[in-house]
Amino acid sequence: MTFKQLEAFYWAASCNNFSVAATRLNISVSSLSKRISELEGLLNAELFSRSARHAVLTPFGKELLPYALNVLRSADQFQQQATKAITLSGRCRFGVGELTSLTWLPKMIARIQQRHPDLRVETTVAVGQQLEEELEAGELDFAIIAGPSTRSVIASYIIGEANFEWVMAATRKDQESEMRPESLVSERLVTLPRGAGTVRILDDWLTQYQVTPAQHLFCENLGALAGMIQQGLAVGFLPSAWAESLIRRGDLIRLQHFPKLRPLSYAFQWRRDDSRLLIQQLRTIAQDSIHFDQSVCWG
Repeated sequence: MTFKQLEAFYWAASCNNFSVAATRLNISVSSLSKRISELEGLLNAELFSRSARHAVLTPFGKELLPYALNVLRSADQFQQQATKAITLSGRCRFGVGELTSLTWLPKMIARIQQRHPDLRVETTVAVGQQLEEELEAGELDFAIIAGPSTRSVIASYIIGEANFEWVMAATRKDQESEMRPESLVSERLVTLPRGAGTVRILDDWLTQYQVTPAQHLFCENLGALAGMIQQGLAVGFLPSAWAESLIRRGDLIRLQHFPKLRPLSYAFQWRRDDSRLLIQQLRTIAQDSIHFDQSVCWG
C-alpha cells in the first residue's frame, strides 16, 4: 500500500468526479483509476461502486475514508516539520474576484513565483458564488473572495477589506447637492450582479435606509460599470481608489450626502478537509499581498 494510492482514493472520494480528482493530483484519469484499482486489489474489496453513472463510495469505502484522511494529514504535518522552507511544485488553481484581479493579484502571483518557482499557477476570475461552487467541487485549490463563506465544507480566513465610494457623472454636478439615499426611488442604480460579494454590503445599506431604486441594472464588468456611471446612465459605487482617480480626472463626483457603505471583508477560502502545505503557505502570501488601493489599471 502506497501513499499515492491513499491520496488517489481520498481525492476521488472527495471531488465531484475522477476527472476533477485527477486534475488536483496533476495526473491522468487512467493513472488515478489504476492507483485506486491497485488499492482495491490489495484490500481485496471494492472502494467504489462503478455500476452507477458516476463512481460512488461503497459502504466499505465510506468506512475507510476517515482513516485515509488521517494518514494524509499526518504526512502533511511530517512534511511541515521536516522541511520548514519547502519549495512547492506542481499545479495550483485558484480563483479571485474581478476587483482583486485589477489590483493586487499581479503582486501576489509575482511573490508566489519568487518563493515557489516550480509551482505552476492558474487563475480563474469570476463572481464569488461561482468560485465557491468550483472550490466545493474540488476544481480549485482555494479562492480569495468576499467572505466568510456560509458553506459548511469551506473554511474562511479574513485577510483584508475593500472600501467603496458612491459616485455619479460629473455632468450631473448641479444635481449632487439634492441627492440623498431616498433619491434612489427615482434613479437607476448600476452594480455588479447578484453573485458578487458587493451584494452583501449593498443589501445592508438599502435595508438600513429603507429605499428601493426605481431601476436596478446589473453589469458583470467593473470597467463597463464605471463607464455607465460616467455617461450619466445611472448612479453607483466603485472601489475607493478607482473612484478617487475618476474624481480627480473630472469624470465623476462623489455623492456627499450618501452615507458610506461598510467595508467589504475578503477571505482566503479553502476546503476544510484540505490540510496541504500549499494552502498554508499561499494563504500567508495572500495576506502579505492584499492591497485594494494599489491598482494596476487606473491612475
